[in-house]
Amino acid sequence: MNTIFSPYKIKNIDIKNRIVLPPMVRFSLVKKDGLVTKELVNWYEDVARNGVGLVIVEASCVASDGKLRPNQIGIWDDSFILGLSEISKVCHKWNVPAIIQIHHAGFKEEIATVDEKVLDKILDQFVEAFHRAKKCGFDGVEIHGAHTYLLSQLNSRLWNTREDKYGGNFEKRMYFNKELIERTKYLFDDNFILGYRMGGNEPHLEDGVEIARYLESIGVGLLHVSSGVPDPDYNSEIKIDIPEEFPLDWVIYLGTEIKKHVNIPVIGVRKVKTEKDASWLIENNYLDFVAIGRGLIARPHWMKWAEKQFKKRKNLNIEK
Repeated sequence: MNTIFSPYKIKNIDIKNRIVLPPMVRFSLVKKDGLVTKELVNWYEDVARNGVGLVIVEASCVASDGKLRPNQIGIWDDSFILGLSEISKVCHKWNVPAIIQIHHAGFKEEIATVDEKVLDKILDQFVEAFHRAKKCGFDGVEIHGAHTYLLSQLNSRLWNTREDKYGGNFEKRMYFNKELIERTKYLFDDNFILGYRMGGNEPHLEDGVEIARYLESIGVGLLHVSSGVPDPDYNSEIKIDIPEEFPLDWVIYLGTEIKKHVNIPVIGVRKVKTEKDASWLIENNYLDFVAIGRGLIARPHWMKWAEKQFKKRKNLNIEK
């Protein structure tokens, strides 16, 4: 039986346990120029030093006009390579692989009205960002296709009603993803992982399953299931129907269901704070990895604390 302490291997990348630091955007540690600060590097090293299995570096924007907020790290030109390289170095210092999330916030107006040439340019910027990520020494990239940001907007059958190459039927809505992966596939050797953070409800679970299976078919090697463009008919915080007996958050449920339909590893995320809940998900093979976000911000040594909790529950001897 696997536990949260069981190792995992993706290609040639050894991951020592099943706990992932998800891309937590640390606005308070970044200035408006988008450059990595020493404080940000120190925080990543603190997490890596204390035993997490995989680090996913926070959303790094492909364009200066595609940020979430002014103080978000960038990857849109070579001036960011030095600072980002420091993050990969401190993670590797502690034998923790690190991948970086590549991001564009999208548009406040309807995605159907955005000029095709604008999307062509952003696609080029994603390609360039992938190259920079590899130059920075990261072990892979994670495409941000969730949370109603650009790719989530394009993936959504609710929002994407375009009638050009970027929209229409399912495959056209996935055009950006497919073209991006085809143009960069030569980067993804045995030492470079292609991950994707997707909306499991886009707008429903069955749409998320379709997207997940398609992403696997075009080369994605690691799925990180979060939320997408929700069905507006759901007025509660829970945007899908989940079984009453499921004990955790609805977004985690999306991940457990999508794992049933793919053969690549799946990360689940949202509101998992305790070792007991993380262990339940891994030990029952509901997920391959569990992301601990706010828990690691509050307690960078979460893994060491979790090991003590695990041993207590299993009635194992621990040092006093």
